[in-house]
Amino acid sequence: MNYSEEKALSKLAALCSQREHCTAELDDKMKRWGLDEDARERVVDYLTSHQFVDEERYCRAFVNDKVKYNKWGRRKIEQALWMKHIPNDISTPILDAVPDEDYLRVLRPLLKAKWPTIKAKTDYERSMKLINFAMGRGFEIRLIRQCIDEAEDIEEF
Repeated sequence: MNYSEEKALSKLAALCSQREHCTAELDDKMKRWGLDEDARERVVDYLTSHQFVDEERYCRAFVNDKVKYNKWGRRKIEQALWMKHIPNDISTPILDAVPDEDYLRVLRPLLKAKWPTIKAKTDYERSMKLINFAMGRGFEIRLIRQCIDEAEDIEEF
């Protein structure tokens, strides 16, 4: 499926009008469409200069969605942004702006729901499995410990 540069620009502009995309996603699409590197660069430059694509805007939406809807922690979001080739100078300030309480608001119910489903011989083993679960979701150990300590204080789990 080989598209001309104009056809690719038209399709991508329409796509970017519907939802946020990053330049890496658009570049991957154009590679699949058979566009050469110069044409891909021109299309991305056009879309960026006309504000169809904005890496910072994309990053803000991505971080917000992953915390709220996917219930991811900071580390997992960082890794996903890295895989999408979002520069650290864009992603780090946006991630830093997310307050710990937003992550804790997501993490507490996750841990509470997971706790009864964990099969373990000791409370220590159960806690370690819970920590591994939360770390797999990308949460930082200090936040996980905080949630577990809070739960132990009020015997919530």
